[in-house]
Amino acid sequence: MERPAWAPRSIDISVPSVSRIYDYYLGGSHNFEVDREAARKAMEFMPGLPKIMQANRAFMRRAVRFAVDEGITQFLDIGSGIPTFGNVHEVAQAACGDAHVVYVDHDPVAVAHSEAVLAGNEGAGVVAADFRKPQEILASPEVQRLIDLNRPVALLLVAILHFVEDADDPYSAVAELRDALAPGSLLLLTHASYEGVPLPAERAEGAVDVYKDIRNPLIMRSREEIARFFEGYDMVEPGLVAMPHWRPDTAPEDEDPYAFSGFAGVGRTA
Repeated sequence: MERPAWAPRSIDISVPSVSRIYDYYLGGSHNFEVDREAARKAMEFMPGLPKIMQANRAFMRRAVRFAVDEGITQFLDIGSGIPTFGNVHEVAQAACGDAHVVYVDHDPVAVAHSEAVLAGNEGAGVVAADFRKPQEILASPEVQRLIDLNRPVALLLVAILHFVEDADDPYSAVAELRDALAPGSLLLLTHASYEGVPLPAERAEGAVDVYKDIRNPLIMRSREEIARFFEGYDMVEPGLVAMPHWRPDTAPEDEDPYAFSGFAGVGRTA
């Protein structure tokens, strides 16, 4: 397999990557055949996976615009993945030219491609770090340069928490990040769940097993379990809902049934 110029020498391109699989679902070009093969296997069980990812990104864009409308101009996107068209910095900086954005990911491909996309953009940066180590993220030079933690921040945890197992205590990491943010900050979150999937759970489990097989378990939490991530936040209307129902731009009934899989919400610190 030939290594493209954008792929760091340090990565094993024979092993599937969650961020590159996500890139494939969104129609991106920064993925390998091993990623596409895993994605196609998952889609044998849940053919609507690309629709779920598209709904996820559409929520993210609406929520970022909402944050800017609320006067927030600082964005910390953890688990940001590979920046395809219409990513956070593009949406935020189109709405507010002074917006600052920091992307955080532990995938070397996501970090390398983010650095290339952001070259020359003084208002955006990328950090190679793990969500499970919040203090390393907060103390990083790029966060220190671009984010003023004494002012409200929009924290994005979009499609990341369902890749963090309970054994790694994602609730504590979310709480640690919350406690570092100024009052009036926002948490923008999406999370996979069996609830809302237009398939029997046992069939959806087939797609979950594909992620388990590539050693990136997909943790399908209940609505109640997902709501716990918002402890210490006041929920913004309409609360924790299916992605198309969160402040939609178009009629939700026109959406593909798969778009209603999982949950999305925004919370505000007091």
